Amino acid sequence: MARKAKDWQALVKGILKGELARRGLSYADLAEKLAEVGIRDNRRNITNKVGRGNFTAVFLVQCLTAIGAKTIHLEDE
Repeated sequence: MARKAKDWQALVKGILKGELARRGLSYADLAEKLAEVGIRDNRRNITNKVGRGNFTAVFLVQCLTAIGAKTIHLEDE
């Protein structure tokens, strides 16, 4: 069965939030780590983007790179 847009958004949001939680990082920490790799964004904007789950693949990869994620899991096994 095909997923709806909101299902995809929830999946992507969950991936990013899960990776942050695994590392004990807040959105403020993420903003700092993004700044370290040259991406300027503030905690409030990040909170809004992630809360909506409607952000670009580029933003997702930037975040994952900034926090040091090497792999991601799309679903629990």
